Amino acid sequence: MDNRVIEYQQNNLSIIDTVSIQQVQNTMQKITQFQKVIQQTLHQNHDFGVVPGSAKPTLLKPGAEKILMMMGLRSEFEIVDSTRDFENGFFQYQVRCKLFKGDTLITEGLGACNTREKKYRNQDAFTLDNTVLKMAKKRALVDATLLVASLSDIFTQDLEDLDLEGNTVVNVKTTFDDDKTISKAQARRLYALSNGNAELCKRVIEKYGYKKSDDIKLIDYEKIAKEIEEEANKTFEGTPFEVVEGQ
Repeated sequence: MDNRVIEYQQNNLSIIDTVSIQQVQNTMQKITQFQKVIQQTLHQNHDFGVVPGSAKPTLLKPGAEKILMMMGLRSEFEIVDSTRDFENGFFQYQVRCKLFKGDTLITEGLGACNTREKKYRNQDAFTLDNTVLKMAKKRALVDATLLVASLSDIFTQDLEDLDLEGNTVVNVKTTFDDDKTISKAQARRLYALSNGNAELCKRVIEKYGYKKSDDIKLIDYEKIAKEIEEEANKTFEGTPFEVVEGQ
């Protein structure tokens, strides 16, 4: 085996050894709770929307700004690369968005835009210099926000048919798909995964902030199912078999 592969695996194991499992579980729980707050706070057709053919809501600039405000983050922008060809009418910008907590850099996002994109192709390119710059900044902002807030499983960033503020969003979904509750069959599956241990089901469900299985949202279903199954297996493995002699 390549020495570099061995070193890579060892480094990964060393990192895992330094991680507190309890801390990871607490962090994942906080992420889930934060995602729920975002879903309940943002407004449809203003903070997010869905373009035709897109499976997930699209996070828009106002929504990204609200999320950063809730997290206490500030943004700074840097033009990484640009072309301003006034002779041929071509303009392009690549922008980096940096998110800070106080003076500490938390993460970065990248965005790009140019006048040869489909939505700008039939417009007067000489009037679009500032427009494509703003769009590149917005895309970088949304990219950084999705990353820092762990929201990529809820939102997408398909901006082809959206304007800068999302005012032309069409076919907006009335709810997030993941905001729907699980079916009765899915609730029965949780009970089956627990090997009939109702107390185990109750404990895991409450950990995710639910009082009963009927309230569980689809976004949490697979995580809850996996945890119940793992806990049930641990319980099963730790249960001694009773040996009956003379039979």
